[in-house]
Amino acid sequence: MTDLAYIELALIAARPQALGALLRYFRDLDTAEEAFQEACLRAIRTWPDKGPPRDPAAWLIFVGRNSGVDQIRKRARNEPLPEEAAFSDLSDAEEDIADRLDNAHYRDDILRLMFICCHPDLPNTQQIALALRIVSGLTVQQIARAFLVSESAMEQRITRAKGRVAKAQRGERAVAFETPDAQERAERLKTVTAMIYLVFNEGYSAGATNPETAAFCDEAIRLVRLLLRIFPAEPEIMGLTALMLLQHSRAGARFDGEGQIVLLEDQDRSLWDRRLITEALAMLDKAIRHRQPGPYQVQAAISGLHARASNPDETDWGEITLLYELLEKLAPSPVVTLNRAVAQSKLKGPDAALELIAPLAEKLDGYFYFHGVRGALLMQAGRSGEAKIAFDRAITLSNSPAECAHIRQQLDRLKEPVAQRL
Repeated sequence: MTDLAYIELALIAARPQALGALLRYFRDLDTAEEAFQEACLRAIRTWPDKGPPRDPAAWLIFVGRNSGVDQIRKRARNEPLPEEAAFSDLSDAEEDIADRLDNAHYRDDILRLMFICCHPDLPNTQQIALALRIVSGLTVQQIARAFLVSESAMEQRITRAKGRVAKAQRGERAVAFETPDAQERAERLKTVTAMIYLVFNEGYSAGATNPETAAFCDEAIRLVRLLLRIFPAEPEIMGLTALMLLQHSRAGARFDGEGQIVLLEDQDRSLWDRRLITEALAMLDKAIRHRQPGPYQVQAAISGLHARASNPDETDWGEITLLYELLEKLAPSPVVTLNRAVAQSKLKGPDAALELIAPLAEKLDGYFYFHGVRGALLMQAGRSGEAKIAFDRAITLSNSPAECAHIRQQLDRLKEPVAQRL
C-alpha cells in the first residue's frame, strides 16, 4: 500500500470523529467542513515526509480548529472577534483534544454529526445525500452518479439540505450542540439508525442496475459498525448491523447474469456470503441475550431463519410468521402485515394470505410490492384475470428496469397452463 493510499484510508476513518468535534467547536457545519478540508490538505502535504501522527483524528481536530479560527479572523478583520464562548473549546494542547476523544465527547460528537444529517426537516433523499457527503465524505460527483442526476442538481440538493439545517438551528427546531442526556441520546439513536438503514436500502434497491448506488450498502454497513463501536451495548444497533449483514450476504445471488431479479426461494444459496452470515448470527445472538427486543432485532431474526435454511423447503415459516406478529406489535405497519401474509401463504395457502392483505388495498395502492405480491398470490390461487390486473398495476409502479422485467416474467407465466406453473 502506498503512503498516499494509507493516508486516504486514515482520513476516511478519522472523518466522522474529527468533523464531529470541529462541529462542536464552531457550531456551524460549513465552517467545520472547511476546517476539516484544510486539515486534510495539510495532512497530505506533511504526513508523507514526517509520517502519520499517533492519533490522526486528534491531529486533524487540532489543525482544523486552528485553521478555522484563522479563517474566522480573516473574515472579520474589521469586526471584533466573537466571544470565546462562541467556540466550544479553544485550548491549544493537542493532548487535551486526545483526552476528549477518549471521553463522552467522542460518541456525542459523532452522534451529533449523524443526527444533523437526519434532521426531521429534511426529506429522505436529502438525508441520504447529506449523510453520504458529510459523514462518509463522498464527493458530490460520486453521489450524483449514484442517484443518476447531474452534479449541479446534486450540489443544489445538498446545499438546500444544509440551508434547512442552518435555518432550523436558528429557529425552534435547532440541532442541540449540548451533550444529550440518556433519553435524548436514545431518541437520536433511533433517528440515526433509521437514516443509516435508508442509505442501505437505497443501495439494496439499486442492485445490479446501478453499481454505484449499490455501493451504498457497503457504506451503510461501515457507518453502522462505527455506531456500534461507540455504543457497543445497544441491542438495536446490533440488530440493525446483523440485519444489514444478512441482507448483504445475498448480494451475489439476488440477480442473474442478465441483471434480472432472482426471488429468495430461487436463489443459489451457495453464492451467499457465509462469512457475513456467521458474523451476523453471532451478533444477533448477542443482541437477543439483552432481552430488549426491537424491530431491527426481529427483522434480523427473520433474515437469520432464511440464512439458516440450506434450501427453501427447510425454512421455518411457522417461526417466521410468529416473528412477523411480534414485529406488528413493536412497529405496526401495513408493509409488515404484507410480509406476514407471504409467510402465511406458505403455511395456509394463497387464499388465507389474500384475505389477510385485502384490508391493505387502499393504504398500499401506490406500493409496487403490494401489487406484485397480490398478483403472485392470485396466480397461485388460479385467479389469472385478477392476477393480470395486479401485475399491470405493479409495472406502472416499478422503481427499476429489474422490477419491471420481473413482473413481465410473471405475466408471461400467466400464459402457461396452470399445471406448468406449479
